[in-house]
Amino acid sequence: MVNQYITANKDRFLTELFDLLRIPSVSADSRHKGDVRKAAEYVAQKLKEAGADKVELMETKGHPIVFGEKISDPQKPTVLVYGHYDVQPPDPLNLWTSPPFEPTVKDGKIYARGACDDKGQVYMHIKAFEIMMKQNLLSCNIKFMIEGEEEVGSEHLGEFVKENKSKLKADVILISDTSLISLDQPSITAGLRGLSYMEVEVTGPNRDLHSGVYGGAVANPVNVLCEMIASMHDEDGRITIPGFYENVAELLPAERKAINNAPFDQNEYNRELGIDEAQGEKGYTTLERTGIRPTLDVNGIWGGYTGEGAKTVLPAKGHAKISMRLVPNQNPQQITDLFTKHFISIAPKSVKIKVIAHHGGEPAVTPTDSKAFKSASKAFEEVWGKTPIPTRDGGSIPIVALFKKELGLDTVLMGFGLDTDALHSPNEHYGIKNFLIGIETIVAFYKHFGKNGV
Repeated sequence: MVNQYITANKDRFLTELFDLLRIPSVSADSRHKGDVRKAAEYVAQKLKEAGADKVELMETKGHPIVFGEKISDPQKPTVLVYGHYDVQPPDPLNLWTSPPFEPTVKDGKIYARGACDDKGQVYMHIKAFEIMMKQNLLSCNIKFMIEGEEEVGSEHLGEFVKENKSKLKADVILISDTSLISLDQPSITAGLRGLSYMEVEVTGPNRDLHSGVYGGAVANPVNVLCEMIASMHDEDGRITIPGFYENVAELLPAERKAINNAPFDQNEYNRELGIDEAQGEKGYTTLERTGIRPTLDVNGIWGGYTGEGAKTVLPAKGHAKISMRLVPNQNPQQITDLFTKHFISIAPKSVKIKVIAHHGGEPAVTPTDSKAFKSASKAFEEVWGKTPIPTRDGGSIPIVALFKKELGLDTVLMGFGLDTDALHSPNEHYGIKNFLIGIETIVAFYKHFGKNGV
């Protein structure tokens, strides 16, 4: 019945999703404030049409949160669905093969900013809810909380959760904002890394200088910045900030072996990325480096003249944005403080330093022995015919730790994207098959959790 409904309504489902993807809800860009609200209004309208009650845009000091619910029986378990309708900036635009906010289907994939992260995955839940309402299959109470600031650190979400604990009361959190191992081997994310996101500014002379007249006599802030950044890793790929690894949770050999038992082809990984070899912390595999080890990466670096042609200038300033992915037991504020102290300490006297902390998030590990996790596993077994493998995801969803702290709730990370979907990059895409089978699997989750979740 569920599969037949999806097949019959496939074109409508996709048309609705495309309309949402056309809205440039870039939360990081104030010029798109109106578009972010428009996306929130669209999500709210579709929740109403699907059958949700008490649908509202709940204002924050930033972008609104869409809330809706369907409470059919207070004695039944309640699932709180979290997701986000905001998206990353599409830059650089010249690398897109089709317009980022005009959904284009190629080779069975939807190309658009937000196709996978997270509009496509959020919309699966709305359509799964519609199916359960239309076919009288709703075995749980459902609440939806869809925010518009996830891509800028969910700055106002913590306050919202603290102020609305009664409204958000549930038995489990369900999120689809992660990935699968592959369409051949499903998986459920059981751990996420945390985040500390920084910006640094290195200032040299009081103005841009002629590189011929002053070069070699005055410190070049961009050169200095590059040297400082390079010094933050040693020859083994370890981060050199004092105290950085002090609280890192080390996994037992059996746990590391379990992670590396997941299907993975290093050669295929290299080919897909167009690299000759992988690189990272010595003594760890690629799966470990991206799942259970902390990192420090430059996300952007700029300064001086970057326009067409030549301009022989010694720049006055150099800038960089740097993110650190954190693992269990690492505290984002502590890491931010350690980074700030270290970065200032390694600067030569020839420059001045400014460090800005943008946002962060706690790492999280979710239980694999809960009724909710087992229900998700059964849902995959039913729809996919295979048992999903628990995995550690390298990304960050700060709300997971916040939900545990403020609401006392565990989260099931039931994502349907793929690591190859170019999240945060030009040509982001999401498979139509992933979208449709994701809807069916979500419906199956509610069936199993409705039986076993209380």
